[in-house]
Amino acid sequence: MPLTDPIADLLTRIRNAQRMGHDALSLPGSKLKHKLAEVLSQEGYLGEVAFDSSGPQGRITINLKYGPGKAPIINELKRVSRPGRRVYVGVGDVPRVKNGLGIAVLSTSKGLMVDREARRQRVGGELLCTIW
Repeated sequence: MPLTDPIADLLTRIRNAQRMGHDALSLPGSKLKHKLAEVLSQEGYLGEVAFDSSGPQGRITINLKYGPGKAPIINELKRVSRPGRRVYVGVGDVPRVKNGLGIAVLSTSKGLMVDREARRQRVGGELLCTIW
């Protein structure tokens, strides 16, 4: 059965690995999943992200981050735009997640970026997911 929503699969794998207390996870790669993992890493929600291009599609390895007492850094990871129901936002409608404590990731004409950067660059796009 083909995978219809690779972004939801990535987010679910991160969520499940953190619940189980794993240090890292590995999954089949794609440019979009790699870029999304890098954005989450730059924002401090994930550790180091590596892409191994060997094989037909490559593999992404993600190191997870935990707080004191092995508490996950990510409290909630939610997919907003789905293949059956796309959610697009204009520059004035880019949401603030938990009043600025979390981030929203958008796919814009200038690439993947977080909500702060989209507001700064005055662009809207598809609202992929929210994290806090």
